[in-house]
Amino acid sequence: MFVVAKLAFMLVCGEGLSLGDYAAVVWHGLSLDLSTALYFFCLPFLLTVVSLWVKMPRIAFLIYNAVVAVAFSLAFVADTCLYPFWHFKLDASCLQYLETPTEAMASVTTGYLLLRLVLLVALAVLVYLAFSRLRTRFQRAHQRILATLVALLLIGPIIIGIRGGLGESTTNIGQVYFSQNQFLNHAAVNPVFSFLSSIGKSGDYIVSYNYMTDDECRELTDSLFYTDSTGADTLLTTRRPNILLIVMESCGGQFTMIGGHPEITPRLNQLAQEGVYFSECYANSWRTDKGMVSILSGYPAFPVTSVMKVPEKSRKMPSIAHSLGQAGYQNTFYYGGDINFTNMRSYVLGTGYDRLVWKADYTSNEQSTCQWGVRDDIMFNTLLSDIRKEPNDKPWMKTLLTLSSHEPWDVPTKVLDDEVYNAFNYLDQCIGRFIDDLRKTAAWKNTLVVILPDHGYRYKGIDEGTRLYNHIPLLWVGGAVRQPVVIDRLCNQSDLAATLLGQLGIRHDDFRFSRDIASSSYRQPMAYHNSTSCVSVYDSTGWMAYDIDANSMITQEGNDSERLLRLSRAILQLTSQDLKEK
Repeated sequence: MFVVAKLAFMLVCGEGLSLGDYAAVVWHGLSLDLSTALYFFCLPFLLTVVSLWVKMPRIAFLIYNAVVAVAFSLAFVADTCLYPFWHFKLDASCLQYLETPTEAMASVTTGYLLLRLVLLVALAVLVYLAFSRLRTRFQRAHQRILATLVALLLIGPIIIGIRGGLGESTTNIGQVYFSQNQFLNHAAVNPVFSFLSSIGKSGDYIVSYNYMTDDECRELTDSLFYTDSTGADTLLTTRRPNILLIVMESCGGQFTMIGGHPEITPRLNQLAQEGVYFSECYANSWRTDKGMVSILSGYPAFPVTSVMKVPEKSRKMPSIAHSLGQAGYQNTFYYGGDINFTNMRSYVLGTGYDRLVWKADYTSNEQSTCQWGVRDDIMFNTLLSDIRKEPNDKPWMKTLLTLSSHEPWDVPTKVLDDEVYNAFNYLDQCIGRFIDDLRKTAAWKNTLVVILPDHGYRYKGIDEGTRLYNHIPLLWVGGAVRQPVVIDRLCNQSDLAATLLGQLGIRHDDFRFSRDIASSSYRQPMAYHNSTSCVSVYDSTGWMAYDIDANSMITQEGNDSERLLRLSRAILQLTSQDLKEK
């Protein structure tokens, strides 16, 4: 059954695969399939042994068959449907989206969901029928004795099979990885095992990483995160500008001039020439909940743990909003979707925002202008209207998280034929028109507009195995910008907090992992990124991407990848320890 599910997965999600690829995936995935099958074999096996001597009601077997049939079918259908969106195998992180099902399903149409539901039911029935036909009867005493002896002998092989052998290493996802093609590795992974092994390690679980001694970890990282604001370049005309932070959903550098596509985002490209353009900025992660914490709290992301989903930790995070609030700023957060999604409300309110504007503040018609909620142009109009109402005697910070540049790419304009490119072009138009209108307001002269994405997006071969996936635009524009300048120092989006606060003369000691890249003390430029099972580091010596599950290098540039790997592990160890101690 698992083998058939693998073949179906590859047919639906794969492209350009050969018969050899199918055979290799099945062969390398067999050990994990066997282990998973044996897990589910244990209970009916024990019930069968007992039933040799004690009459067992058949309903017990049928109930178990029904539960397993539904569970397997859910795993197969969910894994195959989610992979094109997530590009990793099914795991427990999908459970968190059950709290906000409307948001979780916003990327797909009703027809898409109905078809998957029909497939799920049909598959569950087929699996149930297949299981329920498997019955063996032993009528005579000597047959029962022989069967019991055989069963006892089978206990050892079953345990060994579940464990994955007699060696020190137990069954794990990485054992089936065999190729430089990550899709083939993912296809070999059993989705049921992947889900079960991740239970307890979902987004709200703090995973510890212990690769080296604490002394070794400190030796590698002490100089890395030491950047006070000394001799910082003055980028602004004032120490107390109004601050507008625009976080663009998924707008990685591949959709801008960085990726050779100036036609997709012409207004962003224009703004990059008018203000402060950080040309070598990289995202910390691949999800909005993680990217927002990196931006607003200056905190590097984790492969598994989502800080935003751990309220007892997220509320202790430093944040730009909190620091500005202590300096007299009024802070407002804007989001056209469900603010409760991924525990965003708790994080935003807990880190210094005074006011929220979200989907519930709009009419029912406006709430359905796109699958995720309120369309971006409407949100920008609200933002502009609020800015016009702000008094001039008190500084403010406003943060807008956009949402239209997300599957299913349902935007009201059609400029480019490619629907993904067209969605980012729509976002670009919204930003351009908003900036044009903002220039006409009295607030413009004293306003700094910071524009950057929450993360990049996998598209047309751009993924974690390419630097371009993490490379993002970071722009500072507005009347408060002193002059156009390009800053080409390697940095992360998590460095925005220290860099911005440094320009305002506000202390940022509590932002332990955020670096002021305009400071003369920033002497070890480095960019760090991770996703569900991948970590990458980029510095002056080169770049490497490493698969944590498979314990193998994905891509490397330069001759110092082993040092970069040690550095990435040290950062993971240091940050996870820091989070546990908060």
